[in-house]
Amino acid sequence: MASAVTVAVVGARDQAKELGRKGTSSDITLYNAVRDGHAVTLIEPSQFPEKFGSLLFALAMADRILFIVDALGREVAETAAAVDLFDTPVDLALGPSVGEAELRRAFKGTRLETAPAAPLDYPKLRAAIDGWAAPPSPGEVVVRLDHAFPVKGVGAVALGVVRRGTLKAHDKLRLYPTEKVVEVRSVQVHDVDVASAAVGERVGVALKGIEADEIARGQTLAPEGSLRVGTEFAAVVDKPCRYYKGTISEGLVGNLLVGLQFVPVQVTHGAGGGPVTVVTDRPVALVPGEPSYFADLSAGPGPRIAGRLRFEAP
Repeated sequence: MASAVTVAVVGARDQAKELGRKGTSSDITLYNAVRDGHAVTLIEPSQFPEKFGSLLFALAMADRILFIVDALGREVAETAAAVDLFDTPVDLALGPSVGEAELRRAFKGTRLETAPAAPLDYPKLRAAIDGWAAPPSPGEVVVRLDHAFPVKGVGAVALGVVRRGTLKAHDKLRLYPTEKVVEVRSVQVHDVDVASAAVGERVGVALKGIEADEIARGQTLAPEGSLRVGTEFAAVVDKPCRYYKGTISEGLVGNLLVGLQFVPVQVTHGAGGGPVTVVTDRPVALVPGEPSYFADLSAGPGPRIAGRLRFEAP
């Protein structure tokens, strides 16, 4: 494709169907649109707020966030708390019952207070999205996988988004955090065979050397030696959630989003606001420099997102 972008559509429910054709659906639902060589993948957190991870997955997969607000309430407030921790560009679309001044007051002190906002208008949104593109991300290829299935005569096919570099047919890559090395038989972008796929493109990848049931969401295709794998990491609380009632400090138990891996975690050392040590219940793979997100799923009043972490160099 000439250009591509992956967009998280959050806030109001069931809005992405107005902007693309429905595709894969689980706790996240994906919609696709291809116009004039521009490929758009839209992701809705279809099981949020029941499953908080659904929202985090959608945000983590996105190059851009479309936050549609048709009413102010607890669900929108929790979405805003999570979006505030991501650096991904965000655009606000306002339903007819929501005034911009009211919205700015509700989001005061967050990056959403100054985010671009416009009335909800689907034709104008489609035109705007056609001008969006994933930012360049050079370097060794990184593909985040979110679904997989077997195809008769082909074998295992994994679905995901290219987050860095360029994916090419016949690449030999490690399936992190496992030690398995696989070969890319072929690559498709929106059901079209391609020789390579760039950042922001959603891909279907036929893989040699693995079965579909060995592939899980959160696994990452990348060259051997390019990612860090472990269960214990030193980190800093890069940005605490301003609305979370607790602190990310020793004794806190929750879940950590690392890439698309959402795993149980415990803070074993450190006080709120300073360096901490976290231990996950299974190995995770880190892309150097990428943030991770701490969720407290047992939080009472207030959001379940606790803050953003950045891991220190080993």
